[in-house]
Amino acid sequence: MSSDDAPVLRAVEGRAAYLTLNRPRALNSLTHAMLRSLAEALDTWADDPAVGTVVLQGAGKRGLCAGADIRLFHDDARSGDHRASAAFLSDEYRLNSRIAHYPKPYVAVMDGIVMGGGVGLSAHGGIRVVTERSKVAMPEVGIGLVPDVGGTYLFTRAPGHLGTHLALTGMAVGAADALLCGLADHYVPSEVLPQLLRELAGAEPGEVVGRHTEQAPPGVLAEQRSWIDDCYAADTVEEIVERLFATGDVAAKEAADLILSRSPMAVKATLESLRRAARLDSLEQVLDQEYRVSCAALDTHDLPEGIRAQIIDKDRDPRWSPATLAGVGPADVERYFAPLGERELGLA
Repeated sequence: MSSDDAPVLRAVEGRAAYLTLNRPRALNSLTHAMLRSLAEALDTWADDPAVGTVVLQGAGKRGLCAGADIRLFHDDARSGDHRASAAFLSDEYRLNSRIAHYPKPYVAVMDGIVMGGGVGLSAHGGIRVVTERSKVAMPEVGIGLVPDVGGTYLFTRAPGHLGTHLALTGMAVGAADALLCGLADHYVPSEVLPQLLRELAGAEPGEVVGRHTEQAPPGVLAEQRSWIDDCYAADTVEEIVERLFATGDVAAKEAADLILSRSPMAVKATLESLRRAARLDSLEQVLDQEYRVSCAALDTHDLPEGIRAQIIDKDRDPRWSPATLAGVGPADVERYFAPLGERELGLA
């Protein structure tokens, strides 16, 4: 494999080190080898006095990263041997924590699709740039999983109940709404990105990004805050759905329909994850919790079924079990949070 074919490209120009996720045909989805390569590069550059800034970007024009290459989770879940998936998640979450505490400016270019693991690689960074093409989401409930990579930490720190809305629906947001929810810091038109990336090699990143920052085109969440904050303040998913339908608002009804189309088990575990994450003090405590939850999801029917429907067979018709919210009891949800003993992530 030539260096240009490597799944993660590294380059240093001037004072900036550039990391490029290089699987454009797979929307730069993450493999375990890519996680290791990213971690190795960050460790090397952290101690390199010649590197002042680290920049993350994605190859191709479709997006930064669509998340993990989840066929691994499907195969592990079906086989009953979860060691490969657990090792992937452990290294991924450690990398997310590393990014959040990186000792040098870390600039994430969140252009195009940024979902799941892509959010984990970017939204914990110090300088996060979105464009008019950005579509940011944590769509895990659509495959029987719970938002992870620190997603529940980010969502519980969003204004009001916006994070709960995004977590339970799995919907994607554009630049303005990503900024509103605290998932990004700066809006830069995509046509300016090549110049911005060049300038990062020779100047302080905050100054460079600030010089190119503009007002993002209007989003939709700010105008929906009233019904979002009221509906998602309910204690249970069932009551949230009832409130959404009762508003009479078209967007609220669409949100309710989305929630009802997701894995009932994952949706209920997601709400509980968010409520618990809000009471935790650090990203690392939340990542420890997400690791327990994600490992538990590997033992469910819904995770391999959701991946089958979305990625393997692509029939978009998952057969959830239980099939309804009413079929998921408190004990089912509590199982996601059971201690792992010696297998705990232990970041906190």
